[in-house]
Amino acid sequence: MAQQAKKRKILAVLYEGREHSQQVPGLLGTVENELGLRKWIEGKGYELVTTADKEGPNSAFEKELVDAEVIITTPFHPGYLTAERLHKALKLKLAVTAGVGSDHVDLDVACQKGITVAEVTGSNVVSVAEHVVMTILSLVRNFVPAHEQIARGDWDVAAVAKDSYDLEGKVVGTVGIGRIGERVLRRLKPFDCKDLLYYDYQPLNPEIEKEIGCRGVKSVEKLVKQCDIITINCPLHHGTRGLFDKDLLAKMKKGSWLVNTARGAIVVKEDVAEALKSGHLRGYGGDVWFPQPAPKDHPLRYALNPFGGGNAMVPHMSGTTIDAQKRYAAGTKCILESYFSGKGDYRPQDLIILEGKYATHAYGKDSKENKK
Repeated sequence: MAQQAKKRKILAVLYEGREHSQQVPGLLGTVENELGLRKWIEGKGYELVTTADKEGPNSAFEKELVDAEVIITTPFHPGYLTAERLHKALKLKLAVTAGVGSDHVDLDVACQKGITVAEVTGSNVVSVAEHVVMTILSLVRNFVPAHEQIARGDWDVAAVAKDSYDLEGKVVGTVGIGRIGERVLRRLKPFDCKDLLYYDYQPLNPEIEKEIGCRGVKSVEKLVKQCDIITINCPLHHGTRGLFDKDLLAKMKKGSWLVNTARGAIVVKEDVAEALKSGHLRGYGGDVWFPQPAPKDHPLRYALNPFGGGNAMVPHMSGTTIDAQKRYAAGTKCILESYFSGKGDYRPQDLIILEGKYATHAYGKDSKENKK
């Protein structure tokens, strides 16, 4: 009897849903619900292996990637495709981010190996923009300590009002004015902020600036000096890794707030924690960490300002609302359909690397952003 040929493998690294995935089938980004794609993938003749076990040399991720043709992962529980892992993945042709952000992939090595890297562009923009505005309000109004006080059974208005402010009349700036950054400023316009600023290598059309009521600033240093609130909405790449370090934080206004829903490694976590403890930063909030999941001793879990507040950090959740999961699951299927067809007719905006060549200027050592 002839030996049956081994099926080509798709490896998905997703987060655990446990009982929550049963309660809410719309939790598509979980290992249990598998983006809703198992039957469809198997119908294409592929084997689907799904795991949340991604850390260390003995992890399922490390073992299964060796002969995987496609690897799917999410920004919320990323399977880090380091140079070492990419060299082990001898059959890998396509790396898909079910969501937005491919910084967990060593893109230069992916180029060298001729791998296509794609993500579901636009799937999270509304979700993240809403989360940014929520976080800004939570920090400025000192919401978290106030709620925690009530949950403890206490009532001390002065203890929380002493660090509560209005958003109206403040200067807000975004580092990055792409799909998310622009939406953040649009949502902030009704709050009657004193000024809405942005820094980006590629400025907005003047008509859009006028519509939003915002203006560009020539450098990130000039931006942070003017702002009461900074929100980070740029990708992580060679030019932004560790951007918010001790030196840049020192240029921010004393008592300002910083929000990061982009990537944890854009800030130096120890420097942000120290800026909070000293009171130079009044607050830090967001949902991105490095690494992910954040270890229990991660300094930004616990860092507070001298008033005992100013921390609005949550797990990486802004881009994985139930609505966003529908979008990135559908987008992942679309990317796989293009791959299975052999036509390579991917949506251009989803491509980071196409068969070893950068398809976007936003990543890589030679990107426009890195030359600024």
